[in-house]
Amino acid sequence: MATANFTSFMQAALALAMEAGTIGEVPVGAVVVRNGKIIGRGHNRTRIDHDPVAHAEIIAIREAAKFLGNDRLDDCDLWVTLEPCTMCAGAIAHSRIRRLYYSTSDAKGGAVDSGVRFFESPTCHHKPEVYAGMEEETTAKLLVDFFQERRS
Repeated sequence: MATANFTSFMQAALALAMEAGTIGEVPVGAVVVRNGKIIGRGHNRTRIDHDPVAHAEIIAIREAAKFLGNDRLDDCDLWVTLEPCTMCAGAIAHSRIRRLYYSTSDAKGGAVDSGVRFFESPTCHHKPEVYAGMEEETTAKLLVDFFQERRS
């Protein structure tokens, strides 16, 4: 898989989000990083795959787990362009992701710092370190433009 420096991981996720938008998917992208290398990539594919769980995070986590031959990603970081939903937060916890970096908050569907705040639940068995706001203006604009175009 490709090697990238710390500042480029969100850019890689953003490129995947843009790719998703060009095929009519909600523009969300994600990468899993281990030891400075991207080992999992994903963008939303729910419509194209007819799969309601084909979120960017799920696809990237699956690819990374397959690459490592392990369901535990405890030495890996996830970079994603939108605050994960409850389903994806659950996958992050189950895969033991070490750190979560996300760009734009999602007041409606987010479950990390918005909504149910999944990692704060007493039944959540693993909580990653969470960092928010990288490239927020860029990713927010990408989402706003996508939905404005779909409405017109």
